[in-house]
Amino acid sequence: MGGTPVFIGTRVPIKTLIDYLEAGDSLNEFLDHFPSVSRQQAISLLELAKEMLTVYANPA
Repeated sequence: MGGTPVFIGTRVPIKTLIDYLEAGDSLNEFLDHFPSVSRQQAISLLELAKEMLTVYANPA
């Protein structure tokens, strides 16, 4: 995928999940469209993103 981060064992770019969620689609809808991505992979990615945002966000 030319260096684009993908879910392990798939060719599904991680950004695709973010795009779905930004568009208002549910996690279930994303998983229905990309059955090669497991629910646990998607949840782990979202938990990591939340942790990184919390650590690197500027305090209000």
